[in-house]
Amino acid sequence: MSTLPLADRMTRYLRADVQGMHGYAVQPSAGLVKLDTMENPFRLPPELRRQLGERLAEVALNRYPAERGDVLRQALAEHARMPEGCALMLGNGSDELISLLALAADIPGNTILAPLPGFVMYELSARLQGLKFVGVPTTPDFELDAQAMLASIEEHQPALIYLAYPNNPTANLWDDGVIDAIIEAAPGLVVMDEAYQPFASRDSLERLKRHEHVLLMRTMSKFGLAGVRIGYMMGRAALIRELDKLRPPFNVSVLNCEAALFALEHVDEYARQAELIRIERAKLFEALAAMPGVQPFPSEANMILARVPDAKRVFAAMKARGVLIKNVSNLHPLLADCVRITVGTPEENPQTVAALQGALAELNA
Repeated sequence: MSTLPLADRMTRYLRADVQGMHGYAVQPSAGLVKLDTMENPFRLPPELRRQLGERLAEVALNRYPAERGDVLRQALAEHARMPEGCALMLGNGSDELISLLALAADIPGNTILAPLPGFVMYELSARLQGLKFVGVPTTPDFELDAQAMLASIEEHQPALIYLAYPNNPTANLWDDGVIDAIIEAAPGLVVMDEAYQPFASRDSLERLKRHEHVLLMRTMSKFGLAGVRIGYMMGRAALIRELDKLRPPFNVSVLNCEAALFALEHVDEYARQAELIRIERAKLFEALAAMPGVQPFPSEANMILARVPDAKRVFAAMKARGVLIKNVSNLHPLLADCVRITVGTPEENPQTVAALQGALAELNA
C-alpha cells in the first residue's frame, strides 16, 4: 500500500500551473443587497412562477434531455433571428462555450487574443488549455485601441479573438468601425460575446450574416435566468457542426431546457424587466455622476463601472451598509480605483446610492 502523502501526489500528478492559479471567486452575499454579478434582479410574477413550477413537476427526470435540447435550439434560433445558413450550439452557460472554443483551438502555437480589461474567462480558458493569451490594453477611457489591436493581430495571428459587446466590466459598446477592421484583419475566428445584449442599443447580427468566420455568443443569464445556465452560440452551420463535437452529451439538463423554453414563451415579461433595468440604469448613472469624486462610465449593460476615491475602502464601507458590489480595481491597471455596480430594482438602487454616499462621507471624515 502506497504511503505517499497527498501533497506529494498532487505535486507529482496534478498540473503545477493549475495549482498556482487563483480560482474564480464568488462573494458570499447572504443578507446583502446583491449587486456584484450583473444578474437580473427581478423574479417572475407569482402566477408565472406557479405555472413554471407545475410545468417542471411534469418533466421526466428519469430520462436524459434529448429532444428537448433540440426544441430549445430551435426556439432560441427563432428568438435570436438566426440568419439562414447558420446553426446554434447550446452551452451550460457561456463559460462552457468559451472553454470548448479553447479546446477546439488547442493546436501548438495558437494564440487567443482579447482587449483588456475584459471578461476573465477568455484568458483563464486559454491558460487551462495551454494556449498563449494576448491581452491588448484599451485606451484610458476603455475604447478599443485600433492601432494596438491591429498590430497585435498582425504579430500573433490569433486563432480566436474575443470582442465582448458590451464589454465586461466596462459596460461599453466598442466603436463599430474598429470592430469591422478587426474582423477584416482576423486570420482565425472572431467571437462577438453579447452576454448583455438585452440592455444594449446595438448588436452584431449583421456581422454574423456578413462574415463566415464570426461567431455570435449569447446567454440567458442576463436575460433573467442566471440560475438556469443556458448559453448559446451561432455561426455558419459547417463551423458549428465541428465545434459541437466537443460538447459533452446532455450538457444542458432537462429542467434547464424546460425553464428556458418557458421563459421564451413569456419573452414579453423579460422584455418589460429589461426596459425597467435600462430606466433604472439611467437614474443610477445620474445619481453617481452627481457625487463628488465619483466618475461613472457610460453603460450599455446592466451594470455601471465607476471610479471612486478608494475602491477598497468604498467596497468595504458599502458592504458594511448592506450593499455588495464588485471591487474590480485589481483586475487591470486601467481599472485603478474602479468598482462595478449592478443595476438593481427601484427599491434597491436608492439603497445603493445611500450606501455609496455614506462610504464617501466616511472616507472624508
